[in-house]
Amino acid sequence: MKKIFIAEHDSMVGFALKKKLSKKYKIFTADKSKLDLLNYDQTLKYFKRNRFDQVYFCTAKEGGIYANLKYPADFIYKNLQIQNNCIISCYKSKVKKLLFLGSSCIYPKNSKSPIKENFLLNGKLEKSSESYALAKIAGIKMCESFNNQYGTDYRVVIPTNLYGPNDNFDKLNSHVLIALIRKIYNAKINNKKKIMIWGNGKPKREFLHVDDFAKACIKIMNFSKKKYLNLVTKQHQFINIGFGQDITINELTKLISRVLKYKVKILFDKSKLNGTYRKLIDSSKIKSTGWKPKISLKDGILSTINSLDKKSFKD
Repeated sequence: MKKIFIAEHDSMVGFALKKKLSKKYKIFTADKSKLDLLNYDQTLKYFKRNRFDQVYFCTAKEGGIYANLKYPADFIYKNLQIQNNCIISCYKSKVKKLLFLGSSCIYPKNSKSPIKENFLLNGKLEKSSESYALAKIAGIKMCESFNNQYGTDYRVVIPTNLYGPNDNFDKLNSHVLIALIRKIYNAKINNKKKIMIWGNGKPKREFLHVDDFAKACIKIMNFSKKKYLNLVTKQHQFINIGFGQDITINELTKLISRVLKYKVKILFDKSKLNGTYRKLIDSSKIKSTGWKPKISLKDGILSTINSLDKKSFKD
């Protein structure tokens, strides 16, 4: 039976992967209190002791626009440190396969949509997520460099905006979809008729349910090395995974309002940043393998709301 380590198992992606992989494989997880991935010696010791066959690297310090602007040093330092420790530990402990999760914010701010893998490093990044994006780009290039120099089998996926059970719904550090659910839910329980959202509501975002994403990750890890290399190029050894459609923030707010069955007036704080205006990624490579998302945005929002502890939404 394959030994698989999921870092970090209690994150949204890690939770979804563990749920699916534990049916067939021996899954290893470690709480942060027992394994500090910022500590190189501790990480390497853990990897060498367990000798994993596969590693799913789905841990990162992340958040929405507010968190990226508030903690840029943390976003670049902690993400670089954790991913460097894990990648070198995979190499030194002879892990057969690694799956590294990137982010769609790695692409240039003014990329033409849908964004193809070969657009990487072809322009300036969105300033509000620059620190996080640079760390992720370094991780992608590190995996690529190890593959080119040492013949390792380190695979990389670039997810679009993910959501679902176990998402981060912290008041200040959550991503846009969860932040909007929180705002409208609180308006409903407090009988408020108006909500304020950042920006002008015009930027478009693509959303993929985490369960669909987990299936794509497992599918990619089950490919032979030859098949994976045939899907990617030597200069761009990663695969986009997205839903295939995007939606404006304004439309998303209205959709969440309908799902929660509570109508609110949407006000826009145009003094706040919009972020990149469009980030629809080209998922033709993964879709050419037979994978496609199954969960609609409306159904996904409903299942996400039903999975969360509503008490945590209260301001």
